[in-house]
Order: sequence, then structure tokens, then C-alpha cells
Amino acid sequence: MTTTDITALTPHLEFVRSQFPALSGPWTFLDNAGGSQVLTGVADRVRDYLLQTSVQLGATYAVSQEAAARVADGTRAAAELINAADPREVVLGSSATQLIANFAQSYGATLTEGDEVIVTSTDHEANIGAWMRARGAVVRVWRPRPDTLELHLDDLGALMTGRTRLVCVTHASNILGRINPVARIAERVHAGGAQIFVDGVAYAPHRLVDVQALDVDFYMFSFYKVFGPHISLLYGKLDHLLALPNINHTFVGEQAIPYKLQPGNVNYELTYSLRAITDYLEQLGGRVQAGATGRGAMVAAYAAIADHEAMLAGLLLTFLRSKARVRVIGPATADPAVRVATISFVVEGRRSSEFPRALDDHHVAVRYGNFYARRLMDELALDPDEGVIRVSMAHYNTVQDVDRLIGHLDTIGLD
Repeated sequence: MTTTDITALTPHLEFVRSQFPALSGPWTFLDNAGGSQVLTGVADRVRDYLLQTSVQLGATYAVSQEAAARVADGTRAAAELINAADPREVVLGSSATQLIANFAQSYGATLTEGDEVIVTSTDHEANIGAWMRARGAVVRVWRPRPDTLELHLDDLGALMTGRTRLVCVTHASNILGRINPVARIAERVHAGGAQIFVDGVAYAPHRLVDVQALDVDFYMFSFYKVFGPHISLLYGKLDHLLALPNINHTFVGEQAIPYKLQPGNVNYELTYSLRAITDYLEQLGGRVQAGATGRGAMVAAYAAIADHEAMLAGLLLTFLRSKARVRVIGPATADPAVRVATISFVVEGRRSSEFPRALDDHHVAVRYGNFYARRLMDELALDPDEGVIRVSMAHYNTVQDVDRLIGHLDTIGLD
């Protein structure tokens, strides 16, 4: 390790890694965009809920009341994490794909024939297909510039019309790793009289989400990629959620948010576990910046996370750029203002599937494929099944993890 490899997070990596039991095993996990490792505190809370308060909510007896309080606290933790103004603005569900499908069912009922929804071709299919199926919607596609693979605001402006109701965009591409300027996009969308729906699944593990600062109308991500359990979050501004039609039981009132958008209700034990994520981030932030508490500590934690992951990404990108047959799909820079530490590449004349399978033998976990960004694969003229090789790093990864990957890639051969 050199001085350039030392970040504000480096002195605290022992603490960080101690919170994720899976890291003590033989595997180096570099497939974190598919699912992060889980905090001990999350698992402890799931266990505690199931063994102490596994009852239905809404009863008069004390255990039911305690269970309800635990679930409510988990929802508050989710709201605090994204800086929502009101816990009622948080809708929880089984997955981001399911939440978008539910939301599109409700929002779609408000569309009239000829209303327009704009999607991007860089998004996960969950944030495209649901709108393609929405009743009455005319779907327009915002495509990246072929030379840079960036989404340009001028191109969005050319797509928007007086009938545009909703613009759906990813905060960070799960293939390209590029961070889109969501606050600026939201400003443009609102100026055109429309609303914005943001997929933050590939962004939230790497940067602190602030829905109020972004001024987004709707935002969603998955906690199982943010160190937690398999549960996901949909945020909506309070007035917007109140205006949406109910998709729950017919007798559920239109004002009953978030319940009217949660058919089948939430998973109680997983919701309760979410407090462990904010607790961890506050502990980490307090270590990185002495005296920091609350949201200030989470800001400090994520600032350190961004710098640490950028350093790791820089090591890998430097290696990949040195290989003539390697094409990085996305920004070649590790600048944390430009990208997250999700790096995709292809090797000329080789199948993407060759490399993860070879790395499996060395207990280095990476992945290949289209990652449900099938339309982007088509635009890039890549085999939709082979797709790309994707290395996705999290803040608990180390220089040694990246060196281990590079060493084995060199042995396999990229030239």
C-alpha cells in the first residue's frame, strides 16, 4: 500500500469489515452491485423480531404493540436515511422491481390516452418495462450520446412535450457506473411541468441519498444492496402519494399511505432490521469525523466511502487501461463525482463468461451478463447473454482485494 492508497476510511477498515461476518471467509466479494454483504446488526434484528415479536400488528395486547413500534421505527430509519420529510413518504416492498410494478399500476391509472412517459435506454429493465406496459402511455426513449454514453439534458428537452407526465431515469447506471445529474434533470423536468421517477439502486450503496436536496418526486432503491435485507424502498412526495389511486384492498382509504401502495403489507422483521443500517453509518461517520452524530455522521461516512471506493476503482481502471484488448464500458475515470465503483468491461475476441468462471476457482466473486440492462446491450452491440464483465466494489473492499483480482486476471490473460 502506498500513501496514495490511504483514505479517510483506511484507519477504520478493521471496524468496517468486522461488521460484515461474510468477509471473514475465503471469498473476495466484488459482485456487490448484485447484492452487498449484510451487517451483523441487521441479522441480529431479524432474529430478535422473529423470536420475540413475531405476531400480527394492530392488536391490543402488549407484544403486538411492541411489534408495531419496531416496524414503525424501521420505517423511520429508512426515512432518515434518505432525508424524507415524513415517514409516510416511504413505501417498503419486496424488491425494486415489484415496487416499480406496483407504482406503475397506480400511477398508470392516472394517465389518459396520449400522455407521455420518458424512459432511458441505460436503465435496468424494471424502470423501462413497467412503463411500456402502463395503460394509455406513449413511451419515449432518452438515449445516451454514442460517443460518450452520457445522457444529455438537451436531448431530454427535445423529447419533452406538453403531454409529458413522467421522466424515469437511473441515478447511476448498473453497467456504466456513471452518475447522472439528477438534481439538474429534476429541475428541467419540473420546468416542463412533469414529474421525475429515479432508480437509485446502483447509487444508494455508494452515496448518501437526499431526496429533498435532489427535489425528486419519486425515488427507489433496494436495501439488499445497501448492507441490509432483501427489502426495497419507494419514496414519493407526500402530496403525490396522496393523489395516487389505491392498489390495496378496495376498502383501504385513498389517504392511507403508504398502506394503499403495499398490497400484502410489509415484511415486519426486515423492516425492523433497517435501523441497524443507519446505526452503522452513524457509528462509522462518528469514527471518520470525531463528534459527528445523526445525519451529519452519515454525511461524513458516505464522503469517506466515496473517496475510498474511488481509490479502489482507480487501481482497477489503471490496470484495465493498460490492456490493449480491454474496452471499459463507461467512464474511464475514477472521479467520484463522475462514477461509482461499478466497472464493466469486455475483452476483444473473448467471451465475458470466461473470466468470472476462471476467477471462481480462486474465490474471487465477479459477474458477467447484461444485468437486466438488455436495451443498453443492444445499443452497445454487445451479445445480450455474454454482456460485460462487471466488477463492483463496496466500501468494505480493500487494496488487497483489488490486487488479488488483478493478479488473477493477469494470470488468466487479458492480452
